[in-house]
Amino acid sequence: MTEQVLLLLPPEGQNWSSLETYRAHDGYRGAEKALREMEPAKIVDEVKSSGLRGRGGAGFSTGTKWTFLPKDGRRPRYIACNADESEPGTFKDRQILERNPHKLIEGLLIAAYANEIDAAYVYMRGEYRSAFENLNRAIAEARSAGYLGKNILGTNLAFDIFVHRGAGAYICGEETGLMESLEGRKGQPRKRPPFPAVSGLWRQPTTINNVETMSHVPHIVLRGADWFKGIGTEKSTGTTIFGVSGDVVRPGTFELPLGTPLREIIFEHAGGLHPNRTLKAVIPGGVSMPVLTAEMAMQVAMDHDSLQKAGTLLGTGAIIVMDDRACMVRAAMVIARFFRHESCGQCTQCREGTGWLHKLMQGLEAGHGTKRDLEAIDEVAKFMEGHTICALADAAAWGTGWFLRRFRSEFEAHVEHRGCPLEGVSFEV
Repeated sequence: MTEQVLLLLPPEGQNWSSLETYRAHDGYRGAEKALREMEPAKIVDEVKSSGLRGRGGAGFSTGTKWTFLPKDGRRPRYIACNADESEPGTFKDRQILERNPHKLIEGLLIAAYANEIDAAYVYMRGEYRSAFENLNRAIAEARSAGYLGKNILGTNLAFDIFVHRGAGAYICGEETGLMESLEGRKGQPRKRPPFPAVSGLWRQPTTINNVETMSHVPHIVLRGADWFKGIGTEKSTGTTIFGVSGDVVRPGTFELPLGTPLREIIFEHAGGLHPNRTLKAVIPGGVSMPVLTAEMAMQVAMDHDSLQKAGTLLGTGAIIVMDDRACMVRAAMVIARFFRHESCGQCTQCREGTGWLHKLMQGLEAGHGTKRDLEAIDEVAKFMEGHTICALADAAAWGTGWFLRRFRSEFEAHVEHRGCPLEGVSFEV
């Protein structure tokens, strides 16, 4: 079994929410080193050199993203921290917010110093009530201790953090939709250019990072880029928090090095399948990522390159496991319904495409589907990909279209048997 390297989650279910407990475990040492011993440009270079990639889904280089901020001294400048976490199957950021919130605060503080940021706005999923209260308590503690406010740690840095709760819209997890919502408007993605680094919150330079991404920064600064690169793989460095749900004995969150085999995560860390059950399918990174067959899942490692070669993506590391009792058509239908409901309706391909996918899946599950419907699902999915302002249409197309492509015989059986013939029927995948 791969050794657990815990950078973000306290061991054995411990809670380090209080400032006293956090500081007893090297808390804020990274921030003290950064502000007292390092130049801002050196911090950006260190984060870039570490290979840290965004943990919110896209996997873009964090240090490179920071370099996009203009160097003209323009102020104010902001961080928009994405804590929306509304994708089904994803619950890793919640663990950080509830058990180790000062780790996020310290990461934001270092990022603020490195990028001349004036304030950070944490956009949090509205249902995360305990996480919201916990983070606000931690912010108050940090402010009282001099880690937020003016003249932080005896420097000229003035920086503060504000927490904003969302109202249950998945589209506000998209970076520009998030900014629109923060500014008090309907959460709809913006057309780009201009990009957020040039014109973000209130049309000022803004960098947008995920909770887990920011929480890795203190360790990188304290221990160095080379140390961080020693964990994970060459192009997927460090650890990440895998959230495992579905048909496993021990669902939960597991912080492991990137590159850990998916087989190991399911059958060792998550306790394997229930008795007398066999693996059928796995979604490796939240419902927007293409599904894997059991055979593919047993051979792939959980890092960006390996999953891309397997025809899917790491996404948020949210692993959804389905055993032989699961109906692939029903799973695709549930995913299609989610994306239809969450589309902001701004782009025709997304607004109409998500509706069509859901209706077609409903027909198949209800026993009204035809072979032409299978062709239509594939056509609609291809029509949606790469033609909209944001990636929600792509996610909907991948999240449903790849079920058809990789489990076609099961879809065809739904047509032939006029409904779900799962009981007693063997499908070839």
